[in-house]
Amino acid sequence: MLDYAALAALAAVVREGSFEKAATALGVTPSAISQRVRGLEERLGAVLVVRGQPCLPTGPGARLCAHLRQVSLLEDELASGMPNLGEGRERMTLRVAVNSDSLASWFPAAVTRFAGESDALLDLLLDDEEHTAGRLRAGEVLAAVTTDPTPVQGCRTTPLGMLPYVAAASPAFVTRYFPGGITTAALAQAPILRFDRRDALQARWAEAVAGVTLEAPTHWVPSTEGMLNVSLAGLGWAMAPLATAKSHLTDGTLVELVPGRRIEVPLYWQHLRLGAKVLDVLTASVRQAAAARLLPMPC
Repeated sequence: MLDYAALAALAAVVREGSFEKAATALGVTPSAISQRVRGLEERLGAVLVVRGQPCLPTGPGARLCAHLRQVSLLEDELASGMPNLGEGRERMTLRVAVNSDSLASWFPAAVTRFAGESDALLDLLLDDEEHTAGRLRAGEVLAAVTTDPTPVQGCRTTPLGMLPYVAAASPAFVTRYFPGGITTAALAQAPILRFDRRDALQARWAEAVAGVTLEAPTHWVPSTEGMLNVSLAGLGWAMAPLATAKSHLTDGTLVELVPGRRIEVPLYWQHLRLGAKVLDVLTASVRQAAAARLLPMPC
């Protein structure tokens, strides 16, 4: 049998990033945490965590952390139906991977509904929508908003809808860089805003609209809200979720580079097949919010 006190110590080190912070979270000494993790490693004959700043799990360590999350979820489900067993229990925390644009637009409605129906807490892990499924595959999360329709092993996949994006910039920016319209030469000179090195939406839009491979000066802005703010300030043009840009398009503080030429990104919800009620409640909340705020999937 696994030593669950040692597993809890390992998970705390991975979650908090250090042995010292893990000790504080669990209310024990750093040496106790170290002894538990080292004892587990010796018993299993494998290194489970790479000591560093922050500490990171190895492959076996990540699998054990995922196992503990699943066991904790099932135990919480059991305790909720047995008053004596559930007395004094801590509130369950669900770790979910979600992309920044969803969190800035439609996802808050989902978590608001969920909070009204469950006392579970959420630990939201931000990542690019094309890579959130990898977080689920690695066992880092119990559910994810993703663009990947292929079910991760042991998971269910539900289509959510299409998240529309607009290519937008401030009127002054458009006047300065696109006086003659959206041309190949202008696109090569106008600075763009990108979330990170994996953000290819601007390039996809330029290819679809102008048939060009986009190579332009780039500002890196790793925040949906921050990107919107610097777009309003005239720093560059970007692909913005329509939901966050709509009011600014209406009042004229932002304009579409080519009106009506938008990109729609399909989103899916994937979650573990555990049969846990709390996951079902979260899934229902996500589906309802998506149905009300995303465009329908194409038939």
